[in-house]
Amino acid sequence: QVQLVESGGGLVQAGGSLRLSCAASGRTFSSYAMGWFRQAVGKEREFVASISWNFGSTLYADSVKGRFTISRDNAKNTVFLQMNSLKPEDTAVYYCAASFGSGSAYRDEYDYWGQGTQVTVSS
Repeated sequence: QVQLVESGGGLVQAGGSLRLSCAASGRTFSSYAMGWFRQAVGKEREFVASISWNFGSTLYADSVKGRFTISRDNAKNTVFLQMNSLKPEDTAVYYCAASFGSGSAYRDEYDYWGQGTQVTVSS
């Protein structure tokens, strides 16, 4: 099994940047696709980005494409989300997740979830 812990959230002005990290437990981290999701107050949890376990193929939500970059360091059992040009609508709790699949945008594919880290973007 996998346990995930997010960090790196905080308060930033619009146009600024944050780098989120997700540390995974266990010895089989490289076998999982990893994804980032976010949930704003009053909204459903939505897909942000994912990276596959095999060749590092990535997917991005249209709303973040060109601004966010997902990456992973399997040696450190860590996945990252670099967020640039942040907008107020990016404000949400950000969750990392691990999947036995290839890393789709579909929430139900993911088997393990972290507790989330708050990102707040001011105008």
